[in-house]
Amino acid sequence: MARFPVVRESSEGLEIETGPAPVTSVIWLHGLGADGSDFVPIVPALRLAAPTRFVFPHAPFRPVTINDGAVMRAWYDVLALEGGARPEDEAGIRQSARRVEGLIAAETARGSTPGRMVLAGFSQGGAMALHVGLRHPARLAGLVALSSYLPLARTIAAEATGAGRGAPVFLAHGTEDALISVARARGSRDALVAAGCPVEYREYPIAHTVSDAEVRDLAAWLARRVADG
Repeated sequence: MARFPVVRESSEGLEIETGPAPVTSVIWLHGLGADGSDFVPIVPALRLAAPTRFVFPHAPFRPVTINDGAVMRAWYDVLALEGGARPEDEAGIRQSARRVEGLIAAETARGSTPGRMVLAGFSQGGAMALHVGLRHPARLAGLVALSSYLPLARTIAAEATGAGRGAPVFLAHGTEDALISVARARGSRDALVAAGCPVEYREYPIAHTVSDAEVRDLAAWLARRVADG
C-alpha cells in the first residue's frame, strides 16, 4: 500500500503526490539559478485538502547575460534588470513556454482538468506562469507569480486568449526587493487588470524571497481556487 506523500525524481524534475488519485495539479516553476527542488518545502505549508500532484520541473542550463554569461538553470536569458526599454529574451521565453505547455498536456492526459490545474512560479518561474497561463486555450484554476513580473507585456493584447484573461491571478511582491522592483510588480498588476484579468495583489516587507505571511495568504487563495474548480 502506497505511503504518502509519494516523491518521484528524474532528470526533468520532481513530482510529489499528497494523496491517492490526485484530482488537483500544481505546476511550480523555479527562479533563476535554482532547480525544481527549490520550492518542494512549500507543499505541506499550502495545506491543500484534496489529493494534489505537485510538478516541479528543472529549467534547462543556459548562459545568463546579467551574470556575465555564467551557465545556470534559467527559463530564459535575462538581458537587463532595469531600464525603461528593458530588452527581453523573447525566443527563450517562447521556447520555455512550449515546455510548460507540454507539462500541462501531460497533466491533462493523467486526468487533470483545467479547472483544477494551477500554474505557479517564483521570479522567472512566475513570469513564465503568467506568460503561458494568459495564452492557454482553457481557463486554468489559477496563476501564481511571486516576486515576479509580466513578460512580453506588449504582446498580451494580441495573444492572450479569452480563457487566459479569465484565469484568477495571485501576484505578490516584496517592497524591499532589490532584484525586481516593486514598481515593476505594480506595473505588471496594472497591465493584467487592464487586460481584464482578475488579480489579487499583495505586498510584503521583504526582499527577493517568500515570507510565512505570503505563504499563508497564498494557501487561502489556492484553497478557494481549487474549490471553485
